[in-house]
Amino acid sequence: MKVDAFDFTLPAELIADRPVIPREAARLLHIGEQLQDRLVSNLPSLLREGDLLVFNDTKVIPARLRGLRRSAKIEVTLHKNVSADSWNAFAKPAKKLKPGDTIVFSDDFKALVTDKFEAGEIALSFSSSGPELMEMLMRYGEIPLPPYISSLRAADDQDKEDYQTIFAREEGAVAAPTAGLHFTEDLLQKLKDRNIQTVATTLHVGAGTFLPVKVEDTEDHKMHAEFGIISDKAAAAINACHEAGGRIVSVGTTSLRLLESAADDKGIVHPFSGETDIFITPGYRFRAVDLLITNFHLPRSTLFMLVSAFAGIDKMRAAYEHAIETKYRFYSYGDCSLLERSS
Repeated sequence: MKVDAFDFTLPAELIADRPVIPREAARLLHIGEQLQDRLVSNLPSLLREGDLLVFNDTKVIPARLRGLRRSAKIEVTLHKNVSADSWNAFAKPAKKLKPGDTIVFSDDFKALVTDKFEAGEIALSFSSSGPELMEMLMRYGEIPLPPYISSLRAADDQDKEDYQTIFAREEGAVAAPTAGLHFTEDLLQKLKDRNIQTVATTLHVGAGTFLPVKVEDTEDHKMHAEFGIISDKAAAAINACHEAGGRIVSVGTTSLRLLESAADDKGIVHPFSGETDIFITPGYRFRAVDLLITNFHLPRSTLFMLVSAFAGIDKMRAAYEHAIETKYRFYSYGDCSLLERSS
């Protein structure tokens, strides 16, 4: 499909730079046969007894680093862990960087550029490895706010809490699975009281999720791979829910992409451990997920393409027109939607 089909105009004032507090006070647009304006706190009444929420328990690490290549300032955003001391990253500016260059973040923390790829992507080998490297990231790194927020303001201490879901357990993401940001312990208890259960999966979200689609046709776009895990226990719970007539509710596009990567043609979800670069566009036949909770996404983005595949492109264009007209807050710290699958 032509990428232009997924374009729309978003007023800049609708980009949220802080979350609503409390989290469940955010607005929720229910996109089904009709559009219904609700709140996240209404979610228990919008689901059914026996439904299963699948969330992503990845934890965002301080993956943005600022350093020097000789006297030149370099900003690095890690996006893919390669080994105990190696990451692929996006660098700004990357034009003059070349393999063999050293980027100095502090007297005791450096990285060697070992390779250079397209679109400002580089490979780095750090002077620390394993737990020591994570300690250095905690000391010198910043929470990697998405570019549409970092262009408005710098990250601060509040973001260390705000840009992390209550599910966060497994360190490795450089972007938050933002649909999960709306959940609180109180909301989870209300869901549990209605016999709506939850199960954890892990997909370490990479910075590639924010890369613009620069091609004219979706068939020419290549997704960055991300590492994910579905345990035996999680797969069994998901399949048992379907067998009992319940619905699988994906909390976010990250969980959805992982579930669809692990599902067979009959919709059975298998245990999974590995990378996925699944790219979902209209025409895709969904196998595992029945409903999707997700934030509002960028125009021409792979995520808007995904939700258009899930609920129908005409319905999503109408939904986004409604969201803009009624001033929903967009992107990572914004409001969210509950999508019913079109088929």
